[in-house]
Amino acid sequence: MLSRPLMTTQEVADLLKVKEATVRKWIRDGELPAIHLHREWRIAVRHLEEFVAARLTTDGNGQPSREDADADP
Repeated sequence: MLSRPLMTTQEVADLLKVKEATVRKWIRDGELPAIHLHREWRIAVRHLEEFVAARLTTDGNGQPSREDADADP
């Protein structure tokens, strides 16, 4: 059973500060796993977390890059 709710493409777009079309492209290109329910796509929180983690920029030692570190307040 689902331990976390599924997110809409609009919710993912809002969270990541991108356009909904970008989220749909990631789904279409197979980069972001999604479930097609009726006429809409849903994204599992687990898959979104994996998607974001796979794109984390590191300095080669597993640490966030200086640019990422500077972005945090």
